[in-house]
Amino acid sequence: MGAEDIATGNGQRLALLGCGRVAQHYVKVLQDYDPVDGVRIVACCDVDGEKAAAVAAALDAEAFTDLDSMLKHTDPEAVIVLTPSGEHGAHARAVLEAGYNAIVEKPIALNPDESLSLAELAADKGLMYGGIFQNRYNPAIAHLSKAMRAGRFGKIVTAAVRLRWCRTQEYYEDGWHGTWAQDGGVANQQAIHHIDALNWICGPIEAVCSAATNRLNRLEAEDTIVAAIRFGNGALGTIEATTAARPEDFEASLSIVGEKGMVQVGGLTLNRVDLWQFVEPEPGDAEVPETYSQEVPTGYGLGHGPYLRDLATRLAAGSIEPPLSAAESVKAVELVHALYASAERGGWVELADKPRS
Repeated sequence: MGAEDIATGNGQRLALLGCGRVAQHYVKVLQDYDPVDGVRIVACCDVDGEKAAAVAAALDAEAFTDLDSMLKHTDPEAVIVLTPSGEHGAHARAVLEAGYNAIVEKPIALNPDESLSLAELAADKGLMYGGIFQNRYNPAIAHLSKAMRAGRFGKIVTAAVRLRWCRTQEYYEDGWHGTWAQDGGVANQQAIHHIDALNWICGPIEAVCSAATNRLNRLEAEDTIVAAIRFGNGALGTIEATTAARPEDFEASLSIVGEKGMVQVGGLTLNRVDLWQFVEPEPGDAEVPETYSQEVPTGYGLGHGPYLRDLATRLAAGSIEPPLSAAESVKAVELVHALYASAERGGWVELADKPRS
């Protein structure tokens, strides 16, 4: 299904606010990777008119440079916020105050308190407001979560995230990536997906102790961060993340060691089952790596297609419950703040204290 089919078919009318790198990924998802029935992109908005026009042309949608004008002329079922991270809160508020459902790419806001306030606004208005962590829709991660909920690991011993990606200096020269006001560093821009998966599957995380630095890139925030973590169940873990890998991305993994088994999900974007081994195997275990692994074209993975289908189904049913609630989405933001607060203070911080960077 190409852009013409998306635009003319019967489906939920969605608008994109922000037409940068992530919007380009949406174009590829909708046209090439995983076409989504039930979704129509009717409008694209960006302060850069050329960017808006390019994405709109690819999706046979209308282009705008003003949010109010876009909402007035196209009346979408929901607006997906794809602007720079530091603008997510303000743009979600503008969408909600205008009376429209708002779905926000990660992070749902830079400040967790702002997101919780917006959740209250959405509830008062009877609107949908939620975030996007598309890796939760990866077959490998979904199956790992199912195994955890089924108790297959028994007592958890350790769990770890490793993110070793490559971002060259050019990436940080766009005026917002790597800045404290608009973005943060590797923890908030890249590793937040994997931190979310770690906390979702193994959490809650109770406390963190981290250190951050810049090794190869020049930015206000960090290009490398490591942390020791303590889970609420007493298990220990680690986070290691960097954008200073060279010459290319080569790992994004989540590993779990428990008394009854161990698993590692890896690949570029938690898309491949590298290890699936349990003390007491169950039927189908030997086939899990082949069955639940998938090839992905980029670090964005292929989770946006299933996410958009889920969103469309909920909108069509008249539900205001998003695929991923604000309350759930904000947990990763709180963890990022805890990692930064720990690095700033030089010691352990407890999540219960709501540390803010």
